[in-house]
Amino acid sequence: MAGPAPHQLFSYGTLQSRGVQLAQFGRLLEGKPDALPGYRITYIEITDPEVIAISGSDRHPLLVASADASDAVEGAVFAVTDDELAAADDYEVDDYARTEVILRSGTKAWVYLGAQTEHSPDGRSTAAA
Repeated sequence: MAGPAPHQLFSYGTLQSRGVQLAQFGRLLEGKPDALPGYRITYIEITDPEVIAISGSDRHPLLVASADASDAVEGAVFAVTDDELAAADDYEVDDYARTEVILRSGTKAWVYLGAQTEHSPDGRSTAAA
């Protein structure tokens, strides 16, 4: 890795995949388990052929806000550089938008939520995607 990794990136889907990490970041990321409270997973169909080729699937998870306070999405949080965060942005299709959230551990991290989801100033979703 060239330089420090000042960003925390939470992944609940394909960014945890070895193949995706090697294709997008040129290395395997070391993640720590964490969770995002107040969300649940749904799935969307991806049509971008490059993303499908890298991930191996046209069906990707997408987070939506949950009315059930006990819901939380498990995943991993990775330390990434500016360039790696930009590479993650390039990988994610227009259905996703990068948003800063607070994870169960208290860690502030970037996560890709539904692009149509509205967010309050603290990063919490105020409407389902």
